[in-house]
Amino acid sequence: MSTPVPIVLAGARGHGRWHLDNIRRLQDKGVVRLAGICELTPLTGDEIPEGLGAPLQSADFGALLDRTDARIAVICTPIPTHTDLALTAADRGVHILLEKPPAPSYDEFRRMADGVAKAAVVCQIGFQSLGSHAVPAIRELIEEGAIGQITGVGGGGAWARDEAYYRRAPWAGRRRLNGVDVVDGVLTNPLAHAVATGLALLGTTRAEDVTGIETELLRANDIESDDTSCVRVSTAKGPVTVAATLCAEDPGEPYVLVHGDRGRITFWYKQDRILLQRAGHGPQEIEYDRTDLLGNLVDHLTIGAPLLVEPDATGAFMKVVEAIRLADDPVALPAGAWQLLPGENRRVVPGIDGLVDAAADTLALYSELGAPWAPPKQGST
Repeated sequence: MSTPVPIVLAGARGHGRWHLDNIRRLQDKGVVRLAGICELTPLTGDEIPEGLGAPLQSADFGALLDRTDARIAVICTPIPTHTDLALTAADRGVHILLEKPPAPSYDEFRRMADGVAKAAVVCQIGFQSLGSHAVPAIRELIEEGAIGQITGVGGGGAWARDEAYYRRAPWAGRRRLNGVDVVDGVLTNPLAHAVATGLALLGTTRAEDVTGIETELLRANDIESDDTSCVRVSTAKGPVTVAATLCAEDPGEPYVLVHGDRGRITFWYKQDRILLQRAGHGPQEIEYDRTDLLGNLVDHLTIGAPLLVEPDATGAFMKVVEAIRLADDPVALPAGAWQLLPGENRRVVPGIDGLVDAAADTLALYSELGAPWAPPKQGST
């Protein structure tokens, strides 16, 4: 049996807790070993899941990598820190699992991706949905012509986040902080998977695949960034339109919808579940397994398994991040366009759930669907 791969986790609180649990799962299988945790404030014993032992802890990421002889670094830290931490690992020959979004700007993304490539280390970007076995299955259905000629891809995400969500960290809900780009919007962070997955299903994942981007960025919450937005990405293979909100009336599962002239495929990417609807057939629902991205990275390093999400496979997504970064600041919805749910302490935009679904269904933007609060179209970038 091979020796477990030593891992350092940078950012172990918040979403980092998910990574701790996942590392424990892989450690129980003898695949990895948690060698170190990098946090500004060390985790207490109660914060470390049972079975992970007593990993070294330090606020100095580089020193921790050196002391632990880590082979992989999992980076789950604030968005503006991603590039520098990834390059710190790369400089030491340490391979990387980097949380999404990989960077707050396209320039920072290129600095990271080019630096990683120069160092000849492997970097996996943490779009977990792209580990779903549904993704290659849908691509195969498309190539077989199961739903005819593809006319575009839609995506919809109607989620809810309370006001405490924006107070969980200084960078939450910010476009920039202390002069540094953050770009923590609904399409770039919590529902970024809808954008990245839609682009992946269409086969337009690289930066050069993008020919234009239209954005409509709005906010109901008292934040700097956007919480209710839509984007339409133009590509040579058709449009990808994604509508998303964190102010849903009735929160539901986000999805991506592939449109063909003889059918459609709906993919609920968090559930690894698809619904195939096509002319001349009854509806068919299929559930798939998923390959964990950290496990895939380990397999890539140890047995040569193909890496699932290399940096350049997120280039088109990063073009969307860049368009949102450069767009005008999000428009505050008028007071009459949202309501506060006191029991849940969150803001709701009446009618937004239907608009999200309509955008995914028609590939139209909010303004084209007649939303009374939608700003005039900003045009394509």
